[in-house]
Amino acid sequence: MLATDHRSQEMYSIWLNDPHIDAATKQELQAIAGQDKEIVDRFYTELQFGTGGLRGVIGAGTNRMNVYTVGKATQGLAQYLNATTDAPSVAIAYDSRHFSPEFALESALVLAGNGVKAYVYESLRPTPQLSFTVRHLQASAGIVVTASHNPPEYNGYKVYGADGAQINPDTAAQVIGEIRGIASLADVKRLTREEAEAQGLLVWLGKDMDEAYISAVAAVSQNPDVIRETSNNFRLLFTPLHGSGNLPVRHVLERIGFSQVRVVAEQEQPDGSFPTVKSPNPEEREAFSIAIEQAQAWDADIIMGTDPDADRMGAVVKDANGQYVVLTGNQSGALMVHYVLDAMKKNNTLPANGAVIKTIVTSELGASIAEAFGMTVLNTLTGFKYIGEKMTQFDETGEHTFLFGYEESYGYLAGNYARDKDAVIGAMLIAEAGAYYKAQGKTLYDVLQELYVQHGYYLEGLQSRTLKGVEGVAVIQGIMEDWRANVPAEAGGISVAKAEDYALGLYDLPKENVLKYHLADGSWFCLRPSGTEPKIKMYFAVKGTDNADAQARLERVTNDVMARIDAFVAERSEQ
Repeated sequence: MLATDHRSQEMYSIWLNDPHIDAATKQELQAIAGQDKEIVDRFYTELQFGTGGLRGVIGAGTNRMNVYTVGKATQGLAQYLNATTDAPSVAIAYDSRHFSPEFALESALVLAGNGVKAYVYESLRPTPQLSFTVRHLQASAGIVVTASHNPPEYNGYKVYGADGAQINPDTAAQVIGEIRGIASLADVKRLTREEAEAQGLLVWLGKDMDEAYISAVAAVSQNPDVIRETSNNFRLLFTPLHGSGNLPVRHVLERIGFSQVRVVAEQEQPDGSFPTVKSPNPEEREAFSIAIEQAQAWDADIIMGTDPDADRMGAVVKDANGQYVVLTGNQSGALMVHYVLDAMKKNNTLPANGAVIKTIVTSELGASIAEAFGMTVLNTLTGFKYIGEKMTQFDETGEHTFLFGYEESYGYLAGNYARDKDAVIGAMLIAEAGAYYKAQGKTLYDVLQELYVQHGYYLEGLQSRTLKGVEGVAVIQGIMEDWRANVPAEAGGISVAKAEDYALGLYDLPKENVLKYHLADGSWFCLRPSGTEPKIKMYFAVKGTDNADAQARLERVTNDVMARIDAFVAERSEQ
């Protein structure tokens, strides 16, 4: 028997006999008796608390999302806060996923059991609203219960610092240290809801905080007068994909003057099963199938969709033939960079020390646009927490004024009210840009083509391979080790000019398991294990002389890299 198998069986037995485990959970565990592979998967490790918190499949076990893993993580967080902060408090929000309300309440009651005040939203709210709330209430930390755009069987738990950004690696390491010191579930302190409320340690949040958030988002609007003048002739179709974006997106669009807004009724209500889509991910065209059909019937100018916790926004626009096309996160980000900077320049509000922040796997098109306006462009590692960290540094040093931050995975932020990506402001700005350019006789697709002509035909791609379980973790590690040890001489017929291993801590960035290869023609590709799902991601970027040339370059590089990746996976699966 392998060590992992032995440990799994031991932990399985402990949970079955632990008096702190409820009867329903034990019944779920009893149902898998004798299923060794399932027991190993649930118990071979503890659900890892990474720099962003927890994320995993819902269910019983140490390697699953449940009230016990959530409670233990919260106990560790409470111990960290009590050791580092006077009179700590935590704001909590949650999305539409299964057990999100239960996990949020459990977090609050464990905090209360440790004397930490919890501010909890009375119903689901977007992740970026939680970031805003932490700052607005001057809370010590924040928790969001969400698994973002993962499949329905997942949920998660993200932790935020006092600045409203997801906690940085140093803070996460301290919290993890506290969690690891918790020997058993008996060490998790907890009050009842009635006790927590009576002691003033559980406070419910509602409409007053909603108004403060919507006002903060609307204040970033660049052309409210123009929008109000043109809104009757501009049609917006919106889908929240059964998540938390429904009300805030509609409220902010109404606030800045849009009057022709429709919501996809089939996807309007919160539902953790996400019954109308394969995945609630606005990165995928399939998620917009119903919306596109309705947009065609209504002749909508733009379709917008948000993921379950409303921190990612996807946009669909009409191309030159009047067909609806889903913009990539890189394209939407570049359009918003151009729109915001151009509007600020015309309004004489563009600061000389302005900065745009993007990640190392994000297209260079937005960077080229920002530099054309004389703005500084900074790169961070993947994860909006690093963009938030830069924003906080700007506040402290005054070196730069934050203007816009984005990542290729459909996350955007403008303004200084939050420290996380915000689909609500993304929807507002892409709608604004669409209406603004329509008044000039252009579509967003037209503007994008103009940007390509001015800055070059940038094109990006993303591939991933999902590899589950203990074996999958080993294969992903093996892929990274193989590419580190065997740097390719070329890809797509172009020589590799430079290899970057971010695990070494390059460019004063934190160490991270990411490999990036720059080709001689300016193209690049990047390998990165996902921090939230059992998969490895491969990012590709090229710059061509025209669209056809860019497509051909991208295809050649992608095919070469993926052939090597897939061969490695196939070889390992046969062993």
